[in-house]
Amino acid sequence: MTHTALSVEDPVALATLKLGKNTTGVSAAPRKGRTHRHRISSFGARQMAASCASTLPSLSFVSSSSSNSPRRFRRSRVVAMASVGQKVYAPGVAVSEGNGGLPKIDLKSPHGSEAEIYLFGACVTSFKVPNGKNLLFVRPDAVFNGQKPISGGIPHCFPQFGPGPMQQHGFARNVNWSIADSEVTEGDPAVTLELKDDSYSRSMWDFSFQALYKVSLHSTSLSTTLKITNMDDKPFSFNSALHTYFRASIAGVSVKGLKGCKTLNKDPDPKNPLEGKEEREGVTFPGFVDCIYLGAPSQLILDNGLGDKIAISNSSWSDAVLWNPHQQMEACYKDFVCVENAKIETVQLEPKQSWVAEQKIELV
Repeated sequence: MTHTALSVEDPVALATLKLGKNTTGVSAAPRKGRTHRHRISSFGARQMAASCASTLPSLSFVSSSSSNSPRRFRRSRVVAMASVGQKVYAPGVAVSEGNGGLPKIDLKSPHGSEAEIYLFGACVTSFKVPNGKNLLFVRPDAVFNGQKPISGGIPHCFPQFGPGPMQQHGFARNVNWSIADSEVTEGDPAVTLELKDDSYSRSMWDFSFQALYKVSLHSTSLSTTLKITNMDDKPFSFNSALHTYFRASIAGVSVKGLKGCKTLNKDPDPKNPLEGKEEREGVTFPGFVDCIYLGAPSQLILDNGLGDKIAISNSSWSDAVLWNPHQQMEACYKDFVCVENAKIETVQLEPKQSWVAEQKIELV
């Protein structure tokens, strides 16, 4: 395994950022290693719409790569595009106007795959493989107005999953993120988005934090890395999930890999979930499903009922959630299923500690 420490001190131009993790998902200070100093440009969503640039403060973190892990890719020939005072991104990365005039990032791979990520909520709304199939689903009632979370794709749940003291699923899906970096590795584009605390977040969750979310596009897969860092002088705790909507034909959907997991079934009473154990090899969706699986494996296999099998792998997302609203959402429930990587158990971070979780969605 190789490790490289990267320090970012001059916030003017784009450069490569690499995110890292350990086996627990929580890291403290960066390891020693070669240090590279680059310039970075950050464009907030609102500032982007107005063609204005903003800057990032100093950052430092560790990246790692391994040749023997199925969730890792050996990095080589990384190209980072830098520009002073200009919006220049790595090849295969572009910013355009999306639905409702909201800025979005377009990723295009030379292999023919494509992805879209809205800066509002850092929400991946589309992932098309080379045959043109979009593996993700956006609900027909989704609103793109910069006020309500985007219903579909891969919304964030942070720093709260489900209901609680703050708004449903927390605030990360309901605010603008900024672009921290773009890069290309052997033709595959990637973008890193950043979210930091402000008066809005502190009105609900009074802590200083940094969230970095890297989305990487490959020929038949899309990988994400979420890194949460405690920037405060006191500990904080949170939980999180990626509320992924997959395009599907619900009558033919099955999810394999959950047999033996402890379950918290929120049907019929979501406030008092029933504890149980999953006994089925493949979970199907004959009716309403809203179930948490604790201690889920690092890979699930989704048959979307449309002739596709999708591997959903992860590290540090220790739990899974399956959801389909059935006739509560009559207009579209037959067309999607949610298979969510989650961290239901509370994560506690001391000052300067980080938690890193990775997800990979791959057509197999």
